[in-house]
Amino acid sequence: MTPIKRPSSLADVVLDHLRYDIVSGQFRLGELLSERVLAERFGVSKSPVREALAQLRLEGLVRIVPQRGAFVFTLSSAGVRQLCEFRRTLESTSFCLAFARDPVLLASTLRDCVAEMEQARAAGEERRYLDLDSAYHKAIFDLCGNSYIAEAYALNAGKIAALRTHLSAKPCHTDKSFAEHGQMAAAVAAGDLAAALAILDLHIGRSETTYEAGVADIGRADGVRPVRAGPVAALPKPARRRRPESVI
Repeated sequence: MTPIKRPSSLADVVLDHLRYDIVSGQFRLGELLSERVLAERFGVSKSPVREALAQLRLEGLVRIVPQRGAFVFTLSSAGVRQLCEFRRTLESTSFCLAFARDPVLLASTLRDCVAEMEQARAAGEERRYLDLDSAYHKAIFDLCGNSYIAEAYALNAGKIAALRTHLSAKPCHTDKSFAEHGQMAAAVAAGDLAAALAILDLHIGRSETTYEAGVADIGRADGVRPVRAGPVAALPKPARRRRPESVI
């Protein structure tokens, strides 16, 4: 008997849209998120918006201040350092596990992702490139064979992806990042785990060294401007869905 899949709730649909809007830079770091404005934007009541904001708070993408409202997250230089330490710890471990379990599959998966990233860059599709960048790192966790590690990373994946979008505006950051993705894939294909891990450490560390010690708010310090899209149509009625996966 085929199990009946529950339809997604409006809160889940709003959550998916709002998460991606934050990750992709539709809202700037530290920006106020008005429940009323969001409800009008998505064509829903405030209740599903409020539920979505509560979940995004758990994911670290939204900060809720009593009597003031909800704000897109922002990080200080210290916060970026801690996020990088978190990534190094989990991602290097996941990389080792994925390499030990199936180095051939890991190498081919990373190589295919790099090829798609190269196509996106050639076509000038920056958003697609950044989504593929997230997919590259997610693939490492998909192949590590440890759901506890993968889930711990996924809970912070949105914040990592949003920071990735923010950093893409830095001069030459994407060029260097793309080169390192290819170098890691090549090192895995050559069976050189140590080299791949060294590149990964450098790759993650660039986010940390971008900000000098003492920067209290990277969004304000960088003068971030939101990349606005056109008006968002009212959300469709809930449809059949599986549990959404976080962006990494």
